Amino acid sequence: MKPAKKKAQPAAAAKVATMTAADAAIATVLAHGLDTMYALPGVQNDNLFEALFKVSDRLRVVHTRHEQGAAYMALGAALGTGKPQAFAVVPGPGLLNASAALLTAYSMNAPVLALIGDIPDAEIGRHLGHLHEIRDQDGIVARLVDHWSRIRKAEHAAKLTAEAFRAMKTGRPGPAALQCSMDVWRREGPAAPLAPLPVRQPKFDETALRRAAKLLGQAKRPLIFCGGGAQDASPEVTELSALLQAPVCGYRRGRGVLSSRDPLSITVPIAHELWREADVVLGIGTRMFMPLRQWGTDKALKLVRIDADPEEPGRLGRPAAALIGDAAPILRRLLGLIPAHNLKRPSRKAEMEGRQAALMERLAKHSQIGFVDAIRAELPEDGIFVDEVTQVGFAARLAFPVYKPRTFLSPGYQDNLGWGFATALGVQDARRDVPVVSINGDGGFMFTANEMATAVRHRIPLTAIVFNDGAFGNVRRIQQEQFGNRLIASDLANPDFVRFAESFGAAAERVRTPDELRAALRRAFKRRDGPSLIEVPVGAFPSPWPFLHMPRVRGV
Repeated sequence: MKPAKKKAQPAAAAKVATMTAADAAIATVLAHGLDTMYALPGVQNDNLFEALFKVSDRLRVVHTRHEQGAAYMALGAALGTGKPQAFAVVPGPGLLNASAALLTAYSMNAPVLALIGDIPDAEIGRHLGHLHEIRDQDGIVARLVDHWSRIRKAEHAAKLTAEAFRAMKTGRPGPAALQCSMDVWRREGPAAPLAPLPVRQPKFDETALRRAAKLLGQAKRPLIFCGGGAQDASPEVTELSALLQAPVCGYRRGRGVLSSRDPLSITVPIAHELWREADVVLGIGTRMFMPLRQWGTDKALKLVRIDADPEEPGRLGRPAAALIGDAAPILRRLLGLIPAHNLKRPSRKAEMEGRQAALMERLAKHSQIGFVDAIRAELPEDGIFVDEVTQVGFAARLAFPVYKPRTFLSPGYQDNLGWGFATALGVQDARRDVPVVSINGDGGFMFTANEMATAVRHRIPLTAIVFNDGAFGNVRRIQQEQFGNRLIASDLANPDFVRFAESFGAAAERVRTPDELRAALRRAFKRRDGPSLIEVPVGAFPSPWPFLHMPRVRGV
């Protein structure tokens, strides 16, 4: 007689540990692949930093000298890697100090997670005058990010953290915030870290795809604009541009999607020339604010838009076809459909090379270009250039060759003075495998120059160039040219920037010509154990605005 089979027992449930809210949140941050937290500590986050200490062998803390430095560094790390990054600050003043960077992350669609402490949970909204208390912190945070939530129980911390990461990858990317009161960080409960949650992708609109393919295939003078949403679709954009013989304009955030070595890769002045005659324009991951609002449209111009945000294509006019989702798979589908409609197209190589040569001849009269060329000559192809709101920065947006995605970083429509140095520190910290150059004016550099201490403390090998004209140069030019030379609040008193950097322990030198700058960059790139500063005293530069603010050429 066979022995009776034992009844199958249910599998044991995974054991859930008792964890603090801070431990659960940080464990989930680790489960999402982060290895760095940019932060400035404070009493409301003491228990969060205790959680960070416990995992310091896996998640290092880069502490800055100001909350804006922590937030900008997280932004730079996100932009340089294309992956989520995180920072932690205290409430009230800490949040407000970080808010400009969060706003910039929102405008640039950067996946930055803010961990923000708060006063005791039961006291929120009572206006008792707690340290760092601020009225309606939830409302302030909600206006700076795409997604926010508040942790109130330890057992909810992992889920809310994982949901924040998912939100940063869903639809249009962007920042998220988690708030937690000082007493809640230390509360305990049953919890376990959560791995990344699935991200839903929108289904392809086959009708819109076919319409777009026909429009693009039959276009006689197609034109492509790329923004930050095209950075992960470089191979597809390159193939489509060649198929259609369509020039590709990446003004700032779209630079490098099509290599500048390709004759079809153009900047804004040439795009403005071509806008007048284009019959179909494809916008990929870009708001297209400049051409649509400033250059004009008419009935003869058909627009095709690809965007992760379903609301974006209709903000400025109604496109002939709107394709919603990630750019790369949509473009791959278009590449399969367009050949059935595609016209025989002659090469536009000679035409574009002629236009490029004419533009460079015009730009050569601008002394900024010599410094732009010097930086490009020394920075490796995969090195990263971090733009600033400065005269050399404006010239770089027009004339700096960019060969790979995510190697030209520019602050988007916020265009906020002073973002560059601290953001570039985050880029270099996250991308220690390549050299990073931060260009600055003397005005913008002083916004976060204190973070030179952070660069030295954490041995971040960033090379910062400060072009020193002793003024907010752009402000001064506007006052000179538009307000009868009535100058006010534009001249600056500066330190000796070389001695300033050296006082922190950074390497520093002063140069005056493009050739001297090249030699200084070579020396700086050899140093990998800390930052370098190069000061370049300059006078007033020629105005770049005729190349950036161009007149309407279509419609009324």
